[in-house]
Amino acid sequence: MEVVFGSRAMGDLLDLVRRVAPVDAAVLITGETGAGKGQLARLFHSWSPRAAGPFQTIDCGALPENLIESELFGYEGGAYTGATREGRPGLVELAHGGTLLLDEIGELPLGLQTRLLRFLQEKSVTRVGGRHARQVDVRILAATNRDLRTMVARGRFREDLYWRLHVIPVHLPPLRDRPEDIEPLLDHFLQGAVARFGRSCAFSPEARAQLRRHSWPGNVRELENLVTRLVVTSPDGRVGPQDLPIDAPPASEPRVRVTAVMPLEEARAELERQLLALARRQCGSTREIAERLGVNQSTVVRKLQKLHGGA
Repeated sequence: MEVVFGSRAMGDLLDLVRRVAPVDAAVLITGETGAGKGQLARLFHSWSPRAAGPFQTIDCGALPENLIESELFGYEGGAYTGATREGRPGLVELAHGGTLLLDEIGELPLGLQTRLLRFLQEKSVTRVGGRHARQVDVRILAATNRDLRTMVARGRFREDLYWRLHVIPVHLPPLRDRPEDIEPLLDHFLQGAVARFGRSCAFSPEARAQLRRHSWPGNVRELENLVTRLVVTSPDGRVGPQDLPIDAPPASEPRVRVTAVMPLEEARAELERQLLALARRQCGSTREIAERLGVNQSTVVRKLQKLHGGA
C-alpha cells in the first residue's frame, strides 16, 4: 500500500504504525475529517499478521440508529419487519480473522456502546433476534474526529468503552500542520488524475506556493478533490494561482485558526493545539517556544507531551 508524505511528523507516525501493527490490540485513531484516518487504518491492517483476512468498515455516523445494531451484529431470520428469512451476519462476524474499523465511533448511540463493550469483553456476538453467541476473532480499530474525553465527561460516551478502545491512541495531524506533505500529495494526486482522465496538466511554482499557504480545512480529501477538478477543467493544461478556487493567506500570516463550530471549551483546546504546533515548527527549542508564548518552559514541555500522548 503506497504512502505519500514528506514531513517528519508523518514519518514518525508511520514508524509507530509499523511497530504497533503486529500487536493485536485496539487502536483509537483521532484526527479531523478528511485527514486520512481510513487510510491509516488500512495500513494497520495491511502491515499486520491479519493482512490476508478481511478488512471491514462501518461508518457509525452514516447509518440510522435502528440499523446500526443489525449492521454490526447481524440478525436472525424474521428478527424484525423487513428482515430476510435466512438472516444475515453482521460486519463483526464478516471481519472474523481480520480487522474491523469503527469509523466515527463518537456517533455510536449509548445503547449500542453497551453492546459493543460486551463484545470487546467477551469476543462473541449474538445476532439481533438470536439466542446463541458466536465467537469472533477480530481486531478492532476505531476512528473519530470528536473529542471523546469531553464526551465522556458530558455523559455522551461510555468511559469504560473509551478505555477499551484507547489502548493505543494514534493522532493523525491535519494537513495544515504538515505542510511538507502538500507537494508530494499534490504530485501523487496529479499523476493519478492525469492517467485516469488522459489529460496533461501542470501546476506553476506560484500555484504550488499558494497551495502550501492554504489552511486546508478539508485536509487531504480537499486537496485530492481540488487536483481532480483542475485536471478535468483546466483549458490549457497549466494551472496558475489565478485558477485556484481557494483563498490562501499571505506567507507572513500565522495559520492558527479554528475551522469548525464547536463548544467553546473544545475551541480553546483546538486553538492551543494549533498554536503549539505552529510554534514547534517555527522555534528550535522548548525554551524558545516558551519565550514566544510568554509561559514557563516546563508548561510548554507538559503541554507538548499531552499533545502527542493521545490523552
